[in-house]
Amino acid sequence: MAINIIDPQSPGRPHVDSYWAQTAGDEVENTPSIRGDIDIDVAIIGGGYTGLSTAYHLAKEFGQTAHVLEANQIGWGCSGRNGGFASIGIGKSSIDGWIRRWGLEGARNSFEQSRDAVRLVHGLLREEAIDAQPTPDGGLELAHQPSRVKNLIEDQRFMKEKLGVETRILSKQELERDHLISREAHGALFYEEGFALHALRYARGMARAAQKHGAILHSSSPVQAWRRDGKRHLLSTPGGIVRANQVVIAGNGYTGDRLHSHINGRLLPVLSNIIVTRPLTEAERQSVNWLTYRKIWDTRHLLFYYRLLPDNRILFGARGGIEDTPESRAERRAWLIRRLGEMFPPLAKVDIEYFWNGWVCATYDKNPHVGTSDEGTVHYALGYIGTGVALSTYCGRLLAHQLTGSKTLQASSLLRVPLPRFPFPAFRRVYQRVMYQMYEFQDQRS
Repeated sequence: MAINIIDPQSPGRPHVDSYWAQTAGDEVENTPSIRGDIDIDVAIIGGGYTGLSTAYHLAKEFGQTAHVLEANQIGWGCSGRNGGFASIGIGKSSIDGWIRRWGLEGARNSFEQSRDAVRLVHGLLREEAIDAQPTPDGGLELAHQPSRVKNLIEDQRFMKEKLGVETRILSKQELERDHLISREAHGALFYEEGFALHALRYARGMARAAQKHGAILHSSSPVQAWRRDGKRHLLSTPGGIVRANQVVIAGNGYTGDRLHSHINGRLLPVLSNIIVTRPLTEAERQSVNWLTYRKIWDTRHLLFYYRLLPDNRILFGARGGIEDTPESRAERRAWLIRRLGEMFPPLAKVDIEYFWNGWVCATYDKNPHVGTSDEGTVHYALGYIGTGVALSTYCGRLLAHQLTGSKTLQASSLLRVPLPRFPFPAFRRVYQRVMYQMYEFQDQRS
């Protein structure tokens, strides 16, 4: 059974009712849908971070105009739904495996690109005056069980010796004194790099910056069919046909199997779910000594991620769920509320004002991929596996260089691996159920 997320017959849908959508300000202006047939050089499918960054860097660095085709509103997909964590790190596979495959230097080069990605986002916020409400630098990985503290100590040693990344171990006492108190926090690894931001403000800021430098954005313009006519790609939208010399696939978890044969059977959309509370009172914050606005996540395979927002609401999210239905959304919402209360008992009765979810994108090898097909005329960056805020921005820049033939910036060995196909892709949801059960068992072990 093919996995298809976007319904091309109902374009132009509004954003989900999220905290981000309610607080992001005005929609991006001057994003007309396609009206009539057009001939262009570069078409970018997807108006999220990857597509916007590609268009921005093509225009700013190379003076080339790209047209971004978004099925709904700019930032409608996971770029407007994620937790806003701009983090170092690439993929979910073992870094030891990277070292065996590409050597220590190759592994370091791959990881270093994730650090460059965070720096790139910082620079864009500054240079383009994007008001995305960035948090202080740094983040906390919490040991969700006492036994996981030793794993964090080992991670600290590995990050320093192999990758040159400085971190600090925090005892349970230091964590509770300086950051927050949780029943499921027994110590932490503090990362100096990375930060969080307002997800949709960032997407809209990137869109306006891309427009300023010459990119052209089209909302309500889904690609309903795609065929070749000689060297040209013909992309059919409800308003007309876009004839392009080069095409970028930038839909990530919202791409769908049917868009292009090179993507078919190679992506697994995975749900991530978020609740946001009403603003906490000062007494409520003091009850758990929640002092930090930095991003927080834990040591689970199916991790929880959360943070205090600028108006003192809690954003609390987690992976979970296989299908996206009204019933499953109600179950996920109730589960998140229960788990928030279990982690922070004094806050168990705090009202929840927002719930939403979205599709992040997994690949068979649990790594992101940047590559080409169709004799170098189709380009893609996909599969960020939950670390896409910074990495998708960076991969958009990589794609801009790839499209123009520039050798100044190139994808690392990890990112250049060809996008693998799932064995028996019709059973991807079965694989996911089995993996989730295994992860839940591992996360519960002491």
